[in-house]
Amino acid sequence: MSAKNLQTIILVLIIIIGFTAIFGLSNFLEKTHPPLPEGFEDRDLALHGAKLKNYSLGFNGLIADWYWMQSLQYIGNKVAKAPENQAINIENLKSLNPRLLYPLLDNATSLDPHFLAAYSYGAVVLPAIDPQQAIKIAEKGIENNPEQWRLYQHLGYIYWRLKDFDKASETYEKGSQIQGAPPFMRIMAAQMKTKGGSRETARAMYQQMFDEAQDTQTKESAAIRLLELDSFEERDVIKSVLQTFQEKNSRCAANWKEVFPLLRTAKTKEGKNLNFEEKSLAPIDPSGALYLLIQTNNRCNVTIDEKSSKIPIQ
Repeated sequence: MSAKNLQTIILVLIIIIGFTAIFGLSNFLEKTHPPLPEGFEDRDLALHGAKLKNYSLGFNGLIADWYWMQSLQYIGNKVAKAPENQAINIENLKSLNPRLLYPLLDNATSLDPHFLAAYSYGAVVLPAIDPQQAIKIAEKGIENNPEQWRLYQHLGYIYWRLKDFDKASETYEKGSQIQGAPPFMRIMAAQMKTKGGSRETARAMYQQMFDEAQDTQTKESAAIRLLELDSFEERDVIKSVLQTFQEKNSRCAANWKEVFPLLRTAKTKEGKNLNFEEKSLAPIDPSGALYLLIQTNNRCNVTIDEKSSKIPIQ
């Protein structure tokens, strides 16, 4: 073996050992450090991916993976540390102050411009934090991966969330022209112009997202959204039954058992029956929690049990 090759091998080993030591030390400090002042963990990132890329000695992918894992843990820690009485609204995560999510994802995608999972995660989560950052990360993905129709799907989804249906339609149309894009893209381009804000559109959107998700977080988010849409349909049915009972009896139902005969035969628009808890005969939401019977402004109504349901509170 030549001295030059030996020198190269030694250098590579030093780099690998160095990165391993850094990650090991980071984990050790994370487990043993004293309690930090609130918000200290959100200090600005010291390094930026675009600059770090020039000094990573060919380990861009490894460092990008590290930033990617940090972004996942960052949001998870924010949710875990939220007060027990604080309801987490997946439509709006600003209350968690997750201001470092975009910098973490930006670093990951600067080090690895083809990191599709990072772009997807940002497109799904960032709209609930900062829609403009969500657009920025999606557009960055398209710029670096113009042949990936899924990135157009993500950008179209962001515009749909913002109710900018014209922009959403235009984005889906562009994505539909990419080789390999499914008919879904052209269908959504047309549907945005006529049924942009409908539940039908939302269901098609989240079902496609669920079916095509390449990471667990996106899949779980889409699954919750589909449960939410099912719950909307169920609550429409329940409200109709409660209204019928009130008009007939001039009062609200005292409990679920009084309206069970009507609820038992009721169906959603998709032809689905409601599910019930055996003892109380209370209807059960799609996540397995009981619906709550309430009265607001002298009207019978139904709501989600925010303590036990996985359905977002609307």
